Amino acid sequence: MWRCVAYNESDSSPENRLCQDFGLILSVFSLFYLMVCFPVGLCYNALLVAVNLSNKVSMTMPDVYFVNMAIAGLVLNLVAPVELLGPGFTRWPVWEYNNEVYITLLILFNVSSLVIMYSTTLLSLDYYIERALPRTYMSSVYNTKHVCGFIWGGAVLTSFSSLLFYVCNHVSTKIVECSKMQNKEAADAIMMFIGYVVPAAAVLYAVTLILRIRKESTPPEQDSARLDPSIHRLLLASVFVQFALWTPYYLTLLVHTVAGDPGGYSVNNKRLTTYFFLRCLSELLAFSSSFAMPLMYRQMNANFSHKLQRMLKRLHCRDTSSRTLRRAGGADVEP
Repeated sequence: MWRCVAYNESDSSPENRLCQDFGLILSVFSLFYLMVCFPVGLCYNALLVAVNLSNKVSMTMPDVYFVNMAIAGLVLNLVAPVELLGPGFTRWPVWEYNNEVYITLLILFNVSSLVIMYSTTLLSLDYYIERALPRTYMSSVYNTKHVCGFIWGGAVLTSFSSLLFYVCNHVSTKIVECSKMQNKEAADAIMMFIGYVVPAAAVLYAVTLILRIRKESTPPEQDSARLDPSIHRLLLASVFVQFALWTPYYLTLLVHTVAGDPGGYSVNNKRLTTYFFLRCLSELLAFSSSFAMPLMYRQMNANFSHKLQRMLKRLHCRDTSSRTLRRAGGADVEP
C-alpha cells in the first residue's frame, strides 16, 4: 500500500520520504496508463479481434495467435482499472477491495499472462514449422484455433493454486487443511517456471532455428508457399516486446520465491519499500503489453489495413441496404 502506514505522518526520516516519493511516482504512472494506454489498448485490441473475425477466410496462422493475445489483452484491460485505482498502486485509491476480489484479479491476471506468453511461444514454433515445411498443414489455421483453445484451458488449470487459495477463504471449518495450501511462494514458483522459464526456453530454441534457416538457400517453389515477409519482423518484435515487458514481473516472483515474503520477517524499511515499488512497477509494465502488442500488430502487419477497409465497406453496405429496405417498406404502406 502506498499510504506509508509504517511511518507516522510527522515522520521526516529518509525512509518515509522515500515511501512518499515512490507512492507519488507510482500514482503518476498509474494515472498516465489509465488515461492514455488503457483506452488506446482497449480500442485496438477490440479492433484487432473484430477485424480478423470479420475476415475469417483470409486469416493466417499468425493472425489466430495475435487474436488470442488480443483477447487476453482485453482481459488485462478489464483488470487494470480495478487494480491500478486500488490501494496498491495509488496514494488516492478510489476503492478498497477484499481478499476475494484480490484473488479473482490475480487469477485473471495469471491466466492472461500465461495465454500471452504461450501464444508468443507457439507462434514462434509454428512459424519455424511453416518456414521449414511450407507444404504441410501442421501449422494450419484450423489446427492453430484448437491449439489456442488448449492454451486457455492450460492457463486456467495452472492458476488452480490461486483458485484453491480463494476457496480456502470460504471454508472456515478446515483451517488446518487450508493453511497447508496457502503457500504463496509455491504458487509463485509454479508461475515462474511454467509461465516464464518454459516459454523462454522454447522461444530461444525457435528463434535460433528460424535465424538458422533464414541463412540457408531455399528453392524458389518453397518461397511462394511461405508467409508474408513482414510476419518475420512482426514475430521478432512481438517476442522481444512481450519478454521485455513481462520479465520484470516474473523476476519479482523469483525474488519472492527465493527470499520469501518480505513482510513476513524483519527487514529494513527502505528495502521493503523499494521491493513493493519495483513489484508494482513490474505489474504496470505487464499491463502495458496489452497496449503495445495491438499497436505493433497494426503498424507491422501489411494486411491489417486492407482487412479493416473491407470490414468498414461491409458495414457500410449493410447500413445502406437496411436503409433501402426501410424506405421500400415505407413506400409500400403509402396509399
